[in-house]
Amino acid sequence: QVRLVESGGGLVPPGGSLTLSCAASGFTFSVYAMSWYRQAPGKERELVAGITNNSGGKNYADSVKGRFTISRDNAKNTVYLQMNSLKPEDTAVYYCATKIWGSSSWGQGTQVTVSS
Repeated sequence: QVRLVESGGGLVPPGGSLTLSCAASGFTFSVYAMSWYRQAPGKERELVAGITNNSGGKNYADSVKGRFTISRDNAKNTVYLQMNSLKPEDTAVYYCATKIWGSSSWGQGTQVTVSS
């Protein structure tokens, strides 16, 4: 059974930093690409960043390029999202996700609030 558990969210002032973690279990983590999504109130869920199984490829939404970094540790079955220079518009629930045999799996999400 696929399980994804996000952590690391919180309240941070504009310009601050946070690192989100997503602990995975129930599947062979090192085989699958992983992604981070976010959903702000009243908006659709959007892709923030993705990483291939061996970290050889990464992609980012234009809105976070140069500020966010996705990484993974296959020995720890964990994917990270380092977020710097945070803006109020980054406020959202952040989810990690993967797709196995065409079926998407999601964590429960972690709230990130950027406010002074």
